[in-house]
Amino acid sequence: MARFTTRPEIKGTFGVVTSTHWLATAAGMATLEKGGNAFDAGVATAFALQIVEPHLNGPAGDVATLIAPAGGDVQVLCGQGVSPEAATIQTYRDQGLGIIPGTGLLATVVPGAFDSWMLMLRDHGTMRLSEVMEYAITFAKDGCPLIENVSNAINNVKEMFETEWTTSAEIFLPGGNVPKSGELFKNPLLAETYLRIIREAEAAGSNRESEIDAARKIWSEGFIAEAIDDFCRNNEVMDSSGERHRGLLSGADMAAWQASYEEPLSYDYHGYTVYKTGPWGQGPAFLQQLALLNQFDLSAMDENDPDFVHTIAEATKLAFADRELFYGDPDFVDVPMQTLLSDSYNKQRAQLITKQASLRLRPGEIEGYGGKIIARPVGHAEGSAGAGEPTVARYEENPTDKNGDVKGDTCHFDIIDKWGNMISATPSGGWLQSSPAIPGLGFCLNTRAQMFWLDENSTSKLEPKKRPRTTLTPSFCKRDGIPYMAFGTPGGDQQDQWSLHFFLRHVHFGLNLQESIEAPSFHTAHFPNSFYPREYDAGSLIVEGRFPQSTIDELIRRGHNVTVDSDWSIGRVTAASRNKDLLHAAANPRYMQGYAAGR
Repeated sequence: MARFTTRPEIKGTFGVVTSTHWLATAAGMATLEKGGNAFDAGVATAFALQIVEPHLNGPAGDVATLIAPAGGDVQVLCGQGVSPEAATIQTYRDQGLGIIPGTGLLATVVPGAFDSWMLMLRDHGTMRLSEVMEYAITFAKDGCPLIENVSNAINNVKEMFETEWTTSAEIFLPGGNVPKSGELFKNPLLAETYLRIIREAEAAGSNRESEIDAARKIWSEGFIAEAIDDFCRNNEVMDSSGERHRGLLSGADMAAWQASYEEPLSYDYHGYTVYKTGPWGQGPAFLQQLALLNQFDLSAMDENDPDFVHTIAEATKLAFADRELFYGDPDFVDVPMQTLLSDSYNKQRAQLITKQASLRLRPGEIEGYGGKIIARPVGHAEGSAGAGEPTVARYEENPTDKNGDVKGDTCHFDIIDKWGNMISATPSGGWLQSSPAIPGLGFCLNTRAQMFWLDENSTSKLEPKKRPRTTLTPSFCKRDGIPYMAFGTPGGDQQDQWSLHFFLRHVHFGLNLQESIEAPSFHTAHFPNSFYPREYDAGSLIVEGRFPQSTIDELIRRGHNVTVDSDWSIGRVTAASRNKDLLHAAANPRYMQGYAAGR
C-alpha cells in the first residue's frame, strides 16, 4: 500500500536527474534534453552545484564517482587528490600542531574535482566543454537565487572574512553586506575563470578530446596552478588552530596528479550487488554493514520498531570501528578487505550484537593488519570547534568561533539517461568557509587533509602523496545482475548510514524511492569523527522525532544515548533507478533544496 509522501517519485523513459539543488538538477536535465548523455549531464550538474551551493562544494574540491556506461562495467572514478610532497607528520609537529587544522591552507590537498570531471567528459561524454559549463557560467555571471543556508554560512564567517580572509569578503560580502536569502548572488570572477579556461582550451585543442585535455593541463600546470602555488607559498592564513600558517600545496604537486579509474568493491545482498569505492573512502563500511546485517532477518522486523533501529545502529558501530582500525589509501596501506567482507568474519562479529547498546569501540582482530585507533571523547579534543562535515542544515546550532570555524558539507547527484548510462557522484570540498578565496580565481581551496592523523601508528596517518580517507561515498547497485540504481547523500560520516537506511527500506519493505528517502531517519556518532577536531560520542543515537515514542523509549531502555532531533532533519539522500525501460528518481524534501526531474 502506497504511503503519503511530500512529493511524487519521478518516472519516465527519456532520462532522470536528481541532485541536492533544484538548479543543478535543471542544468543536468537541460543537458539531456539537448542530446547529451548521463555523463555530459553529470558534468553540467557538477559545475552548477559549485555555483548554487558554494558552502557545500567548489572548483578546488574533491569528488568520488561511480559510473556504469550502458553495456559496460561499473567503475570508480577517483577525484580525491593526494597530500602535498612537503606534507609530513614532522612538518606539522614542527609548527606545534598535534592535529591538522580544519580550515586554512595547511589542510589542503591537491584539488581533484576538476580533473575528474574532465576525464569523465573526455572518455564517456559527447559534448564540448563550453556546452556543459554554460549553465554554471550563467549562474555565476548573471546570478542565481541564494538559498538560506548559503546566506547563513556567509554570515557565520563574516567577521573572519572582514578581518582575515579579505579575498573571500570581496566575493561573498558584496558592498560589505551579507547577501540575503532569495536575492540573486553573482560570482563574476569565477565566471571569468571558467571562460578563460574554455578560451585557452579551444585555442589549444583541435577537437573535443584535445580541448578537454588542454583544459586539464591549464588547471594543473597553467594559470590556475600558478595562482594556487603563489597563494600558498606567499601567504600566511588564519586557521582553526588560532594561528596563521602558509600552505604546503605547490604547482608541482598539481602537475604530478591526475584523476584515475579503479575497480569498485562489491557485496551481494538479497539479490542486489552493491558497489562502493575502495578503502581510501569510507564506502566499504556500507558493505560491511550489509555483511553484518545479513546475519539478521530484517524483513521480519518493522522499519519503525526499536529492533530495526537498534540492530542497524549496532552493526554500524562495528563496521565503523573497523574503518578506524583498518582503512586507508590502499596505495600505502594493506587493507584486508576480502576478510572484512567475508561471511565467516561477519558471522563472528555479528555475535557481538545483543539486545543492549554497546558503549565501546570494538574493532575486529585480523593478524598482521590494522593500525591504531585514536579516540577523543566529545569535549576532550585538541583545539577549538572544528570545520567538519556532518550537515549544514541549521547553522544557528553550529555558531562560528573567533577563528571563523563553521561546519561544511557536501553535494550529491544521480543521473540515468535513455541509453542506460548511469552515474552517482558526491562532490565536496572547497567550501566558501574552508579557506580564503584565491586572488583572481573566485574560489577556495579544499581542507581534506584534516582527515589524516598525525600519528605514525594510524592507517590514516599523513604521508606525502597519499589520499586522505575521505567520507565521500556514492553508491550503485545491480538487481539480479542488471544495473539498477544509483544513490547517495551528503553528510560526512553519516553518508554510509543515511544511504544504507534508504537502501534497506527499499529492499526489505518494498518502499519506493521517494518513500524510502522520506522515512524517519537516524544515525550514530559512536566512532571518531573524520573531521576536525576528530571527536567521538560513545553510544550516541540521533533520531528524527517522527519515530513512535514507544520506539524512542525502548532504545533508551536498551542503553542508547538518544537525542531526538526535529521531525525532518536527518539525511539528504537522492536516488535514481532503472526497471527495464522505466526510469525512477527521487530527492530529499528536507531543507527544501533537493529535487528530481525527468520525463
